[in-house]
Amino acid sequence: MSAAPYADLTPERVLAAVEALDLPTDGRMLALNSYENRVYQIGLEDAAPVVAKFYRPGRWSDAAIAEEHAFAAELAAAELPVVAPLLLHGRSLHHSGSHRLALYPRRGGRAPSLESADHLQWMGRLIARIHLIGARERFQRRGAIDLDTFLHAPRAAVLASSLLPVQLQSRYAAAVDQLEPVLRQRFDQVQARSLRLHGDCHPGNVLWTDHGPHFVDLDDARLGPAVQDLWMLATDSIALNQLLEGYAEFRDFDYAELSLVEPLRALRQVHWAGWIAQRWNDPAFPQGFPFAGEARWWEQHVGDLAEAAQRLQE
Repeated sequence: MSAAPYADLTPERVLAAVEALDLPTDGRMLALNSYENRVYQIGLEDAAPVVAKFYRPGRWSDAAIAEEHAFAAELAAAELPVVAPLLLHGRSLHHSGSHRLALYPRRGGRAPSLESADHLQWMGRLIARIHLIGARERFQRRGAIDLDTFLHAPRAAVLASSLLPVQLQSRYAAAVDQLEPVLRQRFDQVQARSLRLHGDCHPGNVLWTDHGPHFVDLDDARLGPAVQDLWMLATDSIALNQLLEGYAEFRDFDYAELSLVEPLRALRQVHWAGWIAQRWNDPAFPQGFPFAGEARWWEQHVGDLAEAAQRLQE
């Protein structure tokens, strides 16, 4: 796979890919914030703008993307405020040269207030309704939140990267290796039911309007425990309780899953650093995450992982 997989994705090619779907553009194109994929707002003639998402080559198979789109469509069909891809010529996934893309309706909004009990309960109710549908079937191609994907693979990516200073390599490996048995034990103890999730339910993927929240970007949808879609929206235990209060109005929550919050947080730390290391040759990443090129950031990261392992062992 090319180190710069979007190097040939010029503005002309982006607009041509949209026009090939019989959507005349007006030449306006705005790059939206996205590192894993490339996402653009495209102006159309005599119609509302659309959002074009160009998938990172090699990350997901067509079958896995189809599962993402089917899940989004299933949620939208249940009248849940989730932005699903548009069907054009009977398909949601399209090919343009070496690139794959999907088009979405543009949806605006503002960040939710994570200090508002009303906002938190509302989001809890909505997430519960998403999970009711997510529990109906299982993903076959999108994988799960597990140690292979979120611990072992990013560990290998970091150790193979030139970003991690040589003097920190053994400490980093030891910190991740110390996490592995305690994480495995915690997940084995809880035996949480696995369901289809949003997967990356952080505040940036929730947009709030006068009609309430809507969720965007199912690019990280996977199988996993329900609490994965809750803990990133909670700034503290009070906020988590507010989310769960709303959640319980529509779906029972297994409170044993609360013991997975710290393991999931540790996995996210490991995975995030591995993601940056793996993508560093993409020019967008050094620009977006310049701190990852500094030894002091990795020193802090290794320290954070060692502290997480210690907390989980206590």
